[in-house]
Amino acid sequence: MKISMAIGAGASLDPKRLTQHVTDLEAAGVDMIWGGEIYGFDLVSTLAYVAAKTERIQLMTGILPIYSRSPAIIAQTAMTIDTLSEGRFILGLGTSGPQVIEGWHGVPFSRPMGRTRDVIEICRKVWSGDKVVHDGSAVSLPYDGGTGLGKPLKLMAKPFRRDIPIAVASIGPRNVEMTAELAEVWQPIHFLPEKFNDVWGDALAAGGAKRSDDLTDLQIVAGGTVAMGSGPMVDAVRKGVRDNVGFYVGGMGARDKNFYNDLFKRYGYVDEAEKIQDLFLTGKRDEAFAAVPDDYVDRASLTGDPERVRERIEVYRSVGVSYLDITIPPETENPLDVISQVKAWAE
Repeated sequence: MKISMAIGAGASLDPKRLTQHVTDLEAAGVDMIWGGEIYGFDLVSTLAYVAAKTERIQLMTGILPIYSRSPAIIAQTAMTIDTLSEGRFILGLGTSGPQVIEGWHGVPFSRPMGRTRDVIEICRKVWSGDKVVHDGSAVSLPYDGGTGLGKPLKLMAKPFRRDIPIAVASIGPRNVEMTAELAEVWQPIHFLPEKFNDVWGDALAAGGAKRSDDLTDLQIVAGGTVAMGSGPMVDAVRKGVRDNVGFYVGGMGARDKNFYNDLFKRYGYVDEAEKIQDLFLTGKRDEAFAAVPDDYVDRASLTGDPERVRERIEVYRSVGVSYLDITIPPETENPLDVISQVKAWAE
């Protein structure tokens, strides 16, 4: 397995610290870094800057919301960063959610699967260099309406690669099936390797059966927070894992429409998911987080003595994870040494 790590979601940006951080990660052997984009600093500019400061490490948007830019601009953005980095870019796409898309971007959160498919297909048409004509369920090029003056156009530049890898963040069965059909990389969230085949096996198989022979095998990005040993730091990390999933399961979405709550139930935590949501939505956040079972925290994190961490890494490898995605807490002693050790176990 390769090693990947996140560099944040745009809440803060210090150029000097970012440069030191990404060059340290590259020196420690991290294979790919990725960032998120919500409503802070934009991810595209950040990765373009990082591309200029690094030489080997891959760069991925994780994710670029499909509603925040037109499909053609997404394609242009991807080929620009890929060219600046000389072929080190992965275009990570996702829908985000209605709270961000409608609340921040001011556009309707409609036809998420159709738009995802349209964006992927349009990107590949743009990169091909041919005139772009697309009749999709959510997007058509040229635009069907308006002045009627739109005409098919083709890219006026030569990209470094015409086959830029595309990643999709998805967890629902239909979305995962589409990911397995169309994308080179799959980025799930709240991944439990023991439940991998039970929860997603059928969807992955169905999508894989429709997958083009032109695509490589689907790669998977998944992992957890690393904290080796015992004591207050490890306890704090486990609490962070518990609180994070509790927030998603309890409060990300409405009572009757929460993708993460549904996922938790599919993992087998049906009663726990309902209890967490009930507590969270009645204002009892701490109690909601405390209701996340220890069993989940054990399997969703890389915590404990080094031998246990190594065993957990093997579990991720056994289910076919391609990039072991790790988080190193800032209070970790000698964090670069920890990264190097995890990389040695993962290879």
